[in-house]
Amino acid sequence: MSFAIVKTGGKQFSVEAGQVVRVPTIDAEAGSKVTIPALVAGAGSDIKIGDGSVEATVVGHGRGEKVIVFKKKRRKQYKRKQGHRQGYTEIKIEKL
Repeated sequence: MSFAIVKTGGKQFSVEAGQVVRVPTIDAEAGSKVTIPALVAGAGSDIKIGDGSVEATVVGHGRGEKVIVFKKKRRKQYKRKQGHRQGYTEIKIEKL
């Protein structure tokens, strides 16, 4: 089975053809094709490092679950509560 390790949004993902992956937000419309550089690509003992790319289709955009950031210093009357939702893009890997 062939696979690739791609880097997008400062993170690395191991992907295979036909897989749907949530990656940090990519500036592309749903249904459009994007090309992502591959760090490693191959199958079995035939592995290429550095020179490769992955073609993917943008499935959609969304936002993850809310994460609460709560800071407190005891006995000092200090409390801060902040929420955060990280944006993501779902892509379907078409061709390695």
